[in-house]
Amino acid sequence: AGDIDVARNLARRNITAFEDSGAELIAVNAAGCGAMMKDYAHLLHEDPDWSSRASAISGKVRDVSELLASAGPSMGAETEYDLDVCYDAPCHLLHAQRLARPPLDVLAGIPGLNLIPLEDADQCCGAAGIYNLLEPEASAAVLAPKLEHIARTGAKYVTTGNPGCLMQIGAGLAIAGIPARAVHPVDLLDASYAALERG
Repeated sequence: AGDIDVARNLARRNITAFEDSGAELIAVNAAGCGAMMKDYAHLLHEDPDWSSRASAISGKVRDVSELLASAGPSMGAETEYDLDVCYDAPCHLLHAQRLARPPLDVLAGIPGLNLIPLEDADQCCGAAGIYNLLEPEASAAVLAPKLEHIARTGAKYVTTGNPGCLMQIGAGLAIAGIPARAVHPVDLLDASYAALERG
């Protein structure tokens, strides 16, 4: 974080790789990575050799929930399970990318999934990149009320679309002894499809 020269060099490498791939869209399943990739145009705006290339790649980046939600309202198969799930919005998805509906639409399309509202789902879990490593006590203090809210829902799963949030919330749940698992929304969708295959 904060090493702008390294960030620019990595962005250039990624831009070249994506250009070489010929991809029409770039699906990202990590909110923090998606936010950064959508910001390549800003990151390289002063570089005349890269600014337009960066803009073109940034314009192709989509969070996986955007792509899945645009596919239609029912993406899962009819299943016999009954899952109580709460959703926590990653800051890099909700605030940086301004995407609130797509993950909820994906979850709503999974049969047998009961989405339980989570209080303060729009508030940070305390992971904040590497903040939880640099400031573990402050990070834990940010996480504590979220864990209480999750426990009150009684949900078996809490789902969020960013790896840092998944690790932060998952570790917090384990330490607090809360019987819930942190999973990515795509994992829940995958389980729905797997249930169909099992028949």
